[in-house]
Amino acid sequence: MLPRVLLCGELEYVQDELEGMFQGIAEVVHLVSESRSHFLSSFGPGGPYEGTVAVYRHNKSSEFIGKFDASLIHALADTSMVRWIAHNGGGYDEIDVQACKERGNVRSRSESTVANCVFAPGIMVSNTPRANEDATATATLYLMLSCLRQFSMAERSLRSGTWRKPYNAAQIHDVTGRTLGILGLGGIGLRFAHLAHAFPMRIIYFSRRKAESAPDWCEYVSSIEELCKQADVLSLHVPLNQSTVGMIGEKEIRTLRRGSILLNTSRGRIVDQEAVIRALEDGHVTLLLSSCCLFSQLSAFISRLGCIPR
Repeated sequence: MLPRVLLCGELEYVQDELEGMFQGIAEVVHLVSESRSHFLSSFGPGGPYEGTVAVYRHNKSSEFIGKFDASLIHALADTSMVRWIAHNGGGYDEIDVQACKERGNVRSRSESTVANCVFAPGIMVSNTPRANEDATATATLYLMLSCLRQFSMAERSLRSGTWRKPYNAAQIHDVTGRTLGILGLGGIGLRFAHLAHAFPMRIIYFSRRKAESAPDWCEYVSSIEELCKQADVLSLHVPLNQSTVGMIGEKEIRTLRRGSILLNTSRGRIVDQEAVIRALEDGHVTLLLSSCCLFSQLSAFISRLGCIPR
């Protein structure tokens, strides 16, 4: 029997390429589990995932089997031959990478000889960090323009038949000459910087270290506090990990100028949710979230945001 590759989420438009890639090398099988328990029990002899060595993971699969957290990784290491998880996404906070690194073990093809053992150092994890750079950057650009020019408010006013009544001309701003602060000048942040610079805008950024790839017009500032002090628009482009959870809290939000725009097209938990709600309610900031923030655990937060016009 050929080794198996398990697709936890369907691939569209590339079925022919997929078949050609694995022809004669591996058998491609599809996720049939509707629960985490069924998934984990299906790698044994006779199970639909028996012999699986690689897993392709799409976020949609979390509806059935949840995150690839430590407990799931340990179970895979104990009961399967899985040695590679390929994640369809730029971030990998849905996978416990440390658990994958730690869980190396010995799998024997035959109980008779040590020579037939495969020594695996751990479970490899891959992601697609550049695949969505342009899409996310252009979505962020749209959100910034919409907020500065109050496009969302205008559309809602038009659809409700109130027309110009909710408008205050002082709340509608030009893009040219504004200062854009970018937190995290990685691939997405840098692409967004190039797009925004065309207006032109003044671009400043803060990252863990000064980016060698940053153009001359992209100014490095020494701290998040300094970034917030100078920015008319603050855009977040950092991964979600232990050091970034709540990175933008009450202090940082109140350091922003009143009426500033906060864009988060990374992960929702990077921002202190309660601090954001308070700042929105009293008009200190305008917040826009893109789709990659809308995880199930944020549903209550999103519901509360929906009650605030900004």
